[in-house]
Amino acid sequence: MQARMRKSSYKGFQRTSTLLRDRIRKAGESRGFAVTRVLTHWAEIVGQDIAAICKPVDIKYGRQGFGATLTLLTTGANAPMLEMQKEQLRQRVNAAYGYNAITRMRITQTAPSGFSEGRAQFGAQTKSAPKETSPEVAREATQIAAPVHDEGLRDALEKLASNVLSKSKH
Repeated sequence: MQARMRKSSYKGFQRTSTLLRDRIRKAGESRGFAVTRVLTHWAEIVGQDIAAICKPVDIKYGRQGFGATLTLLTTGANAPMLEMQKEQLRQRVNAAYGYNAITRMRITQTAPSGFSEGRAQFGAQTKSAPKETSPEVAREATQIAAPVHDEGLRDALEKLASNVLSKSKH
């Protein structure tokens, strides 16, 4: 019995997109379109305010025609704002390349403490040091919380009172 050969559904032909994919990618890179450039210069391209709330995660070349789709990762709260600015962002990215490299932008969302790959830590977020309270505010806060007998609750009320009093005095 002779082994049966599996017939290709394309009958010897391949899709044009698979034949041209590598050539399109090389042509794009020779014109200055390298994926790493978007990643390494993201804050310079889109500005610090936008770079703090989103980051590029993927660039895919389209099957129909030239140009690519840039996928941005952001949190759910920032997605509507980015959606309204998609065209301006696309223009900024393309201005960095000098031609229309990105034809579409896609926004994907994640929670601030999402899955391991999609953790949303976009910009440099530093906690500010606690402000020094004046001695008079500290004394007043201690007097306000003094009648409370529970030590933990009294400390928490002192901190709250000192925060409220220091903000109202400014």
